[in-house]
Amino acid sequence: MADKPSVIRETDDQARKQARILLRSARSAALAVIEPNSDGFPFVSRVLLGMDIDGTPVILVSALSTHTQALVADPRCSLLTGDIGKGDPLAHARLTVQCLAKKVQREGPEHSSIRQRFIRRHPKAQLYVDFPDFSFFRLVPVKASMNGGFGRAFLMDAADLLIESPAVAELAEIEAGAIAHMNSDHADAASHYARDLLWRQGREVADLRNRRCRTRFGKRRSVETAGIRCAPAKHFRIAAALKKLYG
Repeated sequence: MADKPSVIRETDDQARKQARILLRSARSAALAVIEPNSDGFPFVSRVLLGMDIDGTPVILVSALSTHTQALVADPRCSLLTGDIGKGDPLAHARLTVQCLAKKVQREGPEHSSIRQRFIRRHPKAQLYVDFPDFSFFRLVPVKASMNGGFGRAFLMDAADLLIESPAVAELAEIEAGAIAHMNSDHADAASHYARDLLWRQGREVADLRNRRCRTRFGKRRSVETAGIRCAPAKHFRIAAALKKLYG
């Protein structure tokens, strides 16, 4: 008997791009964990989603919640992202990412930058981000499954979703200054990007680099990215870092 053809397509650059967009443009996600003391039953909740500089998903959660207690007991979890539009919900692309959760310590070197990035994306989180029972977790991708539409199924690993480059650390050092400079000195340019590159007023995401770099405009016309921050490179240091990132 002849083998049945595989329904899984080979992962190419177009599939990687779509997966990164599904993950990095998501402001919230369904989070599945293993509920403690439940004989292994899954527990699903909705969480706000942020991004670390390398594209690793980040969540801010309370120690009082079931999903936080579950992550402390067992770091294995899954995220589901993908907006549902008109018509058949199953006709729209979605991404499932299996992750290992790692708590971000308040005293650690990562906490400050993750906190800033999360608040830029979710300004209302500033009301509770410093409450003692709230913590950040980095959800480090292990593997992923994407349904990009009818007949477009892909299996991926962490490297297909994350930005692995020595330039990431350099961009992390200068991103806050670059964003502040763009928002304070080039508001007209930011407005132009939002109006002309986002296709219509009010749209949140534009794929400027056609690959990994995605620009998001907030209510104050701020320029930032879901995976990394990027702005028109006035300073040579920014230009050099972006050149190293993209080759």
